[in-house]
Amino acid sequence: MSTDLPLEPYSSRHAPANPAHADSKPPLSEQAYQLIRDRILRGAILAGEKLKIDVLQRDYQISSSPLREALNRLVAENLVIADERRGFRAAPMTARDLMDLTAMRLVVEPGALAASMTIGSDVWEAQVVAAFYRLDRIEGRIASGEMSRDDEWTSRHKDFHMSLVSACGSERLIELCSKLFDQSERYRRLSAALRQKPRNTADEHRKLMESALSRKPDAVSLLRQHIERTTEHVEPALRKQHA
Repeated sequence: MSTDLPLEPYSSRHAPANPAHADSKPPLSEQAYQLIRDRILRGAILAGEKLKIDVLQRDYQISSSPLREALNRLVAENLVIADERRGFRAAPMTARDLMDLTAMRLVVEPGALAASMTIGSDVWEAQVVAAFYRLDRIEGRIASGEMSRDDEWTSRHKDFHMSLVSACGSERLIELCSKLFDQSERYRRLSAALRQKPRNTADEHRKLMESALSRKPDAVSLLRQHIERTTEHVEPALRKQHA
């Protein structure tokens, strides 16, 4: 299996493959899925918030059938909870869920990184460098106070992490890493809101990149520490909130 992937961000590699259909709109259920999912991950829909079909119909101008299909897809991703009596609601954010999510990521992502370091080509290395450069540029602007950690930073952050695992040789493993990373987004945003002292994520990312490209075993440990830091910061606050 070739590990030479194109020099594009992860998100670009999952764009429509046929240029003739690039401008056509996706099905309504897909539009609803993307809209609701994005709002949940960004915190625009709060954890535990009810997702009433009639309200969603009014807000998105989409009929109930595509909305239900979208919500059921989000249930499968653990971003929405379905209750026969109470309908749909955004999944709650709890210490237990965070610990479970972190445990999964600590199994999946370090393993995918280790595989990428073993079989990744120079094309993989170039992809990691390019993704880091894009992320580092925006983190420099954040550090100087020019901007905050907005959706653009979120996108570049994910592209960097996905580039690290992109040469693991398994599309299923890459997709699982992607879904778990997205599910962590709400907790990352909460971590940023709670943080009293700045966290030097730019330095963490640089060390991670350099170690991975040098094929050093400690890259796996650095990734584990990077994932665990958000959990260590947010978990006590969640326990206190639900005490």
